[in-house]
Amino acid sequence: MSTNHQTQVLAHLKQGKTLSQAEAINLFHCYRLSAVINRLRNSGYDIVTHQEPNHNRDGYHARYEYRELKV
Repeated sequence: MSTNHQTQVLAHLKQGKTLSQAEAINLFHCYRLSAVINRLRNSGYDIVTHQEPNHNRDGYHARYEYRELKV
């Protein structure tokens, strides 16, 4: 897995934006977003998963959001 993907995804999320798998493919050519998110979480980043309904078919997909830790 690319450390570059981790850097790109984290920078995107820290800008207050959310990210889905389809967006990660289009923006960063990242096809394993859930693995990137898992590594970021294991590094201590608070990233939440929102389940979002699919627009073109039944079911849901994940949308990730970074939450800054409150001190």
